[in-house]
This record gives sequence, structure tokens and C-alpha cells, in this order.
Amino acid sequence: MTTPPIQWYPGHIAKAEKALLEQLKRVDVVLEVRDARIPQSTAHPQVQQWLGTKGRVLVMNRSDMIPVAARQQWTEWFRTQGEEPYFTDAQHGKGIDAVLQAAQTAGEQMNQRRRDRGMLPRPVRAVVIGFPNVGKSALINRLLKRRVVESARRAGVTRQLRWVRISDQIELLDAPGVLPSRLYDQAAALKLAICDDIGEAAYDNQRIAAALVDLLKAIASTSTLRSRYDLDAQSLTGESYLHALAEHRHKGDVERTARQLLNDFRTGALGAIALEYPTEQPAVSSPPSTLSN
Repeated sequence: MTTPPIQWYPGHIAKAEKALLEQLKRVDVVLEVRDARIPQSTAHPQVQQWLGTKGRVLVMNRSDMIPVAARQQWTEWFRTQGEEPYFTDAQHGKGIDAVLQAAQTAGEQMNQRRRDRGMLPRPVRAVVIGFPNVGKSALINRLLKRRVVESARRAGVTRQLRWVRISDQIELLDAPGVLPSRLYDQAAALKLAICDDIGEAAYDNQRIAAALVDLLKAIASTSTLRSRYDLDAQSLTGESYLHALAEHRHKGDVERTARQLLNDFRTGALGAIALEYPTEQPAVSSPPSTLSN
């Protein structure tokens, strides 16, 4: 039997994307937030098209959940692409000042153009965009230095667009998570599910937990499973390991075991693990399309 593809494009995301494209006309700078564990899989294929000539600040959130070596490799890789990544841990407020400074600097060109035309400067308008649950709301709360938008470790919490003022210099638009309407790259979709960057309705926990084990084997990180669960995965497939672990830990309850395994990864209990390292070409999860929809 063919495994159904992972797809998730709920109505509130389609509606929010339409509203976002309208608001983008008023925006000077885009803060694109990605999950540092999967920077390529959380790259929305249409962002570049949406941006046009606007300034962009590339934010790699959850930097505390990846090894220092992965962060260094990604920094070097993005610089070869002509970009400067800003690594943040929004949950604990790390790296936030550098993002704020970068957004203000990117917006200064807009105010210079205003001055050149004899107009008064105005606050820089920035928007925070990215896949669901990559930490956008937590980042905004840190930028504002107060809790203004709801933040939770699950996809789909933010459903409305709203403007919030950070200071006299900058205003911020909080936007719900955006996803390609179709996930063509199913390897990337699996990683979105593993990292909880897509709605739970899109996937089966047991399949995703087994995929996580297979991924950890591929990137040579099975020692963390052995030390956490006292069960080695090296000679087993992800699915076999999940069933063996269920017998070992939860009296054969595979669903409970799958949830536990995914939760341990998502909360950092398995340690700092990057599921992606730089490759020559960035992953593309959807073919290009126009904005007319």
C-alpha cells in the first residue's frame, strides 16, 4: 500500500496568505524565520518572489537545538550565497538585538529615499514570516520585550495579521505561518512533521517517529538513542526500532512510544541535533507560481 503524502494547507493559512500579500505592499523589511534544525526544509519557495526589492533579514531560530558545528557550517554556506544568517533562541531571548539592528539597518534605505524626496522619515515597517511553529511569535515578543502575541509549541496558533510597534523606529506585522499550498518534496515534509512545523493532522506519529530514527542513522546520531533509551538502533530500520522500543519501554504500545520519541526530540531531550547540513543547492518544496491566487 502506498503511504499517503504529507499535505497540510488549512483554510486559515490560505486566508492569511492572501491578507499577507496585501500587507506586503506596505512593508519595507521582511524577517524570514526558519527552523535552525532544518533551514532548507523551512525555506518557503515563494518568499523571494514576494520580496521583490524589499530588504530581508534571515533568522535561524532554535539555534540552541543544533550543535555549534552545524551553526558554523550554515553560517559559512549562507555567506557563500551572499546572505548573513542571524541565529536566535527566541525562547530564551538570545540573538534578538542583532536581528533588531539588522531590520533597522535594512529599513534605513527606505527613509533615505524619503529624505531625498523631501519627506519626513517614518518608522520602518517589518513583517515576520515563516512556516508554522518556527518561533515567530516568540521572536516578536522578545523584540517587543513584552508578551504581546500568543506563543505555543504547536502549529497554527497565530491566525490573524496585526501590527505592533516596537519603538519610534520600527513597526512589526505578526503574520500566521505560511506554507506552500502543496508539499512536493516529501523528504522535506517528513522533516517538517518531525520538527512539529506542520499541523499534527497532516501525519501519522508512528510513521514520523520511524522516519526520525532513519534520519538519525543517516546522520550518524544513533548514540543519542542508545544513551537515552538503552537500545541501539544501528542494526534496525526505523520502524523495527520503534516496535522494539515499544516492547522495551511501553509494554508494546507503539503509538505511545512514537509520541514519546518525537516529544523527546522536539524538546531537546535527545540533545542538540541538526537534521540538515549544507548542500550545494537549497531544497525546493514547490515549483514557482504567481501571486494571483
